[in-house]
Amino acid sequence: MTGTVSASARRTADALLEECGRTYAEEAGIRLRDTPQPLYQLLVLSHLLSARIRASVAVAAARALFAHGMRTPRRMADATWQQRVDALGEGGYRRYDERTSTQLGEGADLVLDVWKGDLRRLRAEADGDTEALRAGLRRVPGIGPAGAGIFVREVQAVWPETGFWVGAKGLQGAERLGLPTSGDRLLDVARDRDRAAFAAALVRAALDRETAETVREAALARK
Repeated sequence: MTGTVSASARRTADALLEECGRTYAEEAGIRLRDTPQPLYQLLVLSHLLSARIRASVAVAAARALFAHGMRTPRRMADATWQQRVDALGEGGYRRYDERTSTQLGEGADLVLDVWKGDLRRLRAEADGDTEALRAGLRRVPGIGPAGAGIFVREVQAVWPETGFWVGAKGLQGAERLGLPTSGDRLLDVARDRDRAAFAAALVRAALDRETAETVREAALARK
């Protein structure tokens, strides 16, 4: 049941979306659609974002991989290990570049072998069960619980059956902004807004105190 959203929460949500309301896929140059190539690119981005490294570096590394043609599982698998390492390094992703290069190659092979290069097959297997979807994603080398959660958070823009998903980091952002931290109440705040962008913006607020402070100040200015 839809609850009553306070005026303060509405102002904060509006300010949040105005200040940082875009998905990480958008930032990485992925035009997310329910087609094989952008879905695979989102998988790569989710892998990179799940490491203990700055989100901006992960996004830059994804952009570099895509700029070097590694936009599909076939192109990723056909690239040499060194080509993947070099692209990751170009994006500043140096701390985990060698292991990640190996995992990206193995992951591309798995996506090709299990889902014929098309993650919509995984969607069909999950059949609306978000836990089954996350479990399927975790079969991919380098995709653990965090990476699977990132993928689900971003893919809700085109796979609405996942439901509203912000993840633990998004809930931290909600708490920092004084927004509800229960799923149902936060959904009431997000209702009629771009949920994927809203969830990503909450994560940005969790990761950066200055961003959260800017949003709070902008919300107060809306009174």
